[in-house]
Amino acid sequence: MVTNESETFEIGGELTVHRLGFGAMRLTGEDIIGEPDDEAEARAVLERAVELGVDFIDTADSYGPGVSERLIGEALDTEREDLVIATKGGLLRNTDADWLAHGDPDYLRNAQLCSRDRLGMDPIDLYQYHRPDPDTPFEDSIHALAELKDEGLIRHIGVSNVSVEQLDRARDIVDIATVQNQYNVAHRDDEDVLEACENYGIGFIPWFPLGAGDLSDVDGIEEIAKRHDATPYQIALAWLLGHSDVTLPIPGTSSLDHLEQNVAASAIELSDEELAELS
Repeated sequence: MVTNESETFEIGGELTVHRLGFGAMRLTGEDIIGEPDDEAEARAVLERAVELGVDFIDTADSYGPGVSERLIGEALDTEREDLVIATKGGLLRNTDADWLAHGDPDYLRNAQLCSRDRLGMDPIDLYQYHRPDPDTPFEDSIHALAELKDEGLIRHIGVSNVSVEQLDRARDIVDIATVQNQYNVAHRDDEDVLEACENYGIGFIPWFPLGAGDLSDVDGIEEIAKRHDATPYQIALAWLLGHSDVTLPIPGTSSLDHLEQNVAASAIELSDEELAELS
């Protein structure tokens, strides 16, 4: 039987989760806009993820927008103690499917209230600033989240798409529980951010953990997959789990079959030689 066998990590030193989570971005329409083709299937994927032992689910108000959060709130008991829900604010969407940074403090306060309503959570476990806004001072955005934490509306704060320098500026204002940046076996531009998270004991959530489906440039991954009777995508997840103790991969899918394949990757143990081969 497939089950989540990944080790655990304490987000913010208190929210214990299995390190292999689920990213809910794909539970929407094309270009991450609007409703999914089959809402019943989307809810079934969420329910099955929890059944398989996934206890960390990541979403954002911009996925849909609002659609992913609503589906999570409808499908799951989001306030159960053994389930951690993370969401993000700070990006606007439009019908052209653009992603527009918007870090105005008043907007973030309003966005958090909307997320809390859709998710049915009080407070939100982990609220992340989705992307620094060049038109808003970074510190102003982080101060807004710190105030929400002080008010008891969110439990922990994360930042996303940041540099080490921006992470340090955020940490000067408030405790940062997680960082979410693009990172996978084929894309390691933010290795320095991962190393900073290791030094600080901060969870590192790699988005696009499967390289958006393109692993063709990763030498050796096909051969290693054959050794483990696995897919290259499962090896990519196993590599993330083996590469660092603070990584929290969140592969997303709208397919029940793909969900089970992703969770099954948590049982794959790569040898030191295989980790080195992929490095």
